[in-house]
Amino acid sequence: MALTGPSTTPSGAGPAPKSAPSEAVEPPTLGRSAGVLAALALTPLLRLAVLRHAVPPGAAPGAGCAACGTPVNLRHPWPALGPTARCARCRCRIGPPAATVELAVLAAGAVLLLLGTPAADLAAVAWWLGWAVPLCFVDVAVHRLPDRLTYPAAAGAWALLGLAALAGGGAGPWLRATLAGAGLALFFAATTLLLGRRGFGLGDAKLALGVGVLLGWYGWPVLVAGLLLALGLAALVSLGLLVAGRARWSSHLPFGPFLVLGTVGALLLAN
Repeated sequence: MALTGPSTTPSGAGPAPKSAPSEAVEPPTLGRSAGVLAALALTPLLRLAVLRHAVPPGAAPGAGCAACGTPVNLRHPWPALGPTARCARCRCRIGPPAATVELAVLAAGAVLLLLGTPAADLAAVAWWLGWAVPLCFVDVAVHRLPDRLTYPAAAGAWALLGLAALAGGGAGPWLRATLAGAGLALFFAATTLLLGRRGFGLGDAKLALGVGVLLGWYGWPVLVAGLLLALGLAALVSLGLLVAGRARWSSHLPFGPFLVLGTVGALLLAN
């Protein structure tokens, strides 16, 4: 073992200058704030995604106001795709309630600001949250998680974490993330095959693919913590609804929002 002796100063040279204490390099808050503002600018697109996909399985995608038939698209986003969520012709509500998508995006932005992860890792989290927000609204509305939202969420997060691995994160965490995503998705799918309606849905399994990738990147304990948080939140809400008389033992709650919240909670705890 090499020993380093105390530093000495030649006679008459005076004390050696003190070096400035080293500080941890943190991602710039200004850049993250700009990212949050950019995400808010995308809320019309997120509202449109909910409108298109919040329909029963096999039904045609939503195209506009259910009351008067006025079409809704990105060429005329206001007010139907704005915070008021109202039809420009009949003023009926369109899609999620007013300001809810905007509040969800702000909450997702707050999560990104609180995470102390490198920029490469943060890009994967931001990508996944961008898909998770409309997924939650669709699942609450019609109890389904469309493939057109779950697959891009998982694939993009996996690819971005692969870039993070090349940028210095290492192959180990990325391989672990890949195994975690596949393993968690298979676990959810197995409950569907074995338990039927009493298990998780296949949509939950596809959402779990991206959840496992994200949480597995940070380690197996983070993955377990996210799953336990999701199950605990679902149990608490179910118990509250039972006590309030708003649900029965046979009621089926959408699990997607709880899985998203559990994932966010585990990411915050890990950082």
